[in-house]
Amino acid sequence: MKLVRYGAKGREKPGLIDAQGHLRDLSAHCADIGWNEISPAGQKRLKALNPATLPLVKGKPRLGVPFTGISKIIGVGLNYRDHAKETGAAIPTEPVLFMKATTAINGPCDAIKLPRGSVNTDWEAELGLVIGKEARYVSEDKALSYLAGYVTFHDVSERDFQKNRGGSWDKGKGCDTFAPIGPWLVTPDEVKDPQQLRVWLDVNGQRRQDSNTDEMIFPCAHLISYISQFMTLMPGDVICTGTPPGVGLGMQPPQFLKAGDVVRLGVEGLGEQQQKIIAG
Repeated sequence: MKLVRYGAKGREKPGLIDAQGHLRDLSAHCADIGWNEISPAGQKRLKALNPATLPLVKGKPRLGVPFTGISKIIGVGLNYRDHAKETGAAIPTEPVLFMKATTAINGPCDAIKLPRGSVNTDWEAELGLVIGKEARYVSEDKALSYLAGYVTFHDVSERDFQKNRGGSWDKGKGCDTFAPIGPWLVTPDEVKDPQQLRVWLDVNGQRRQDSNTDEMIFPCAHLISYISQFMTLMPGDVICTGTPPGVGLGMQPPQFLKAGDVVRLGVEGLGEQQQKIIAG
């Protein structure tokens, strides 16, 4: 099942994408896609519906973040060996964690705003994990059962803020619009193996990233289990699992995003995003 929220920003309606790729309206069955809908019981109820009986949404409305109720976004840094190498970092022996502010949350095709003073805003295509039920001290063998689903995630990063402004990475990760999520929340039954998904990104039509989640240092189940040892994961929380090589920082010479650029990215089976870069 592919759950979506569509319509003007702040006035999104709940929907789903049917097997033919058509957008169907869920408004008669739920007011929004939130904690109740992404829970195991909520998903069971929605899966029991016949998509053909749901109203067909005409045109191509804006798609928003496909669910609400995100209390935190936990990022995983340097989780692809070749990405760590291209940035000059050591290969981590444990997952490197950082937080992205919830004010960074952005629709999958909404514009990305360059923050004031930005000189090194960079791209990072990633697989996102969405928690479906409260998770605390979870074992690795049970970890994937806590998922509501998977999303395409763009971990936009301002490298100068991240590396040269002191303290943690959070300053370069949490700027407004720096967390595009979606277009769909894809439920776990539609993803056979989260460690076998292609991840790619283009800037102005040129391929920059093209890899697979099988290259992760720490796989999805390990990340969920590991993070749950340090904090309670709540329904709607998002784990962005790290980016493969090909970021602007790793290019020779480094290249970064500027106003007018267009970024397009996707994760296999989870849908595509496209954003125009604008001045903040």
